[in-house]
Amino acid sequence: MALRRYRDRAVGRAGRSVMRDVIRHATPDDMGAMLALMRELAEFEKLTHLFVATEASLHEALFGAHPAIEALVAEHDGRVVGYALFFHNFSTFLSRRGLYLEDLYVQPQLRGSGIGTALLRRVAAIAVERRCGRFEWSVLDWNQPAIDFYTKMGATVMPDWRIVRITDDALAQLAAGA
Repeated sequence: MALRRYRDRAVGRAGRSVMRDVIRHATPDDMGAMLALMRELAEFEKLTHLFVATEASLHEALFGAHPAIEALVAEHDGRVVGYALFFHNFSTFLSRRGLYLEDLYVQPQLRGSGIGTALLRRVAAIAVERRCGRFEWSVLDWNQPAIDFYTKMGATVMPDWRIVRITDDALAQLAAGA
């Protein structure tokens, strides 16, 4: 599938058009930049104590023998400044796969520039191209700017649903039947 690129052209010296923003699929060369942005996101969400990702683990998840995720990156003036990380899930009620957006991140100084909108629209287009029944993600309840952005884009924040999670020792105990 060919990726349609989002481009923002600015007029440079001598009236020539110069490339400023590009949305594209992540490549192995993007691992360092993506990992740095993921750290920024962990800092923003005050979750750095949970951050253990490495370039190697990210590369394996994206490009290994059994990729678990996909990612788009946003470049501004040739530098990676944002990303969208997503994967397929499944709705039993629809009997169709969906697309789950794990992360959407744009560096703070470029928020409001249209890059986040372009990333979100491109992932939505992928969901439509793949005939997904849903496109979903979660948002922290204290992140009002993100909630406002998502609702402006047409999303509904689901009031009656909560994320349930089990990790570490509790996960091992559950698996062992404890």
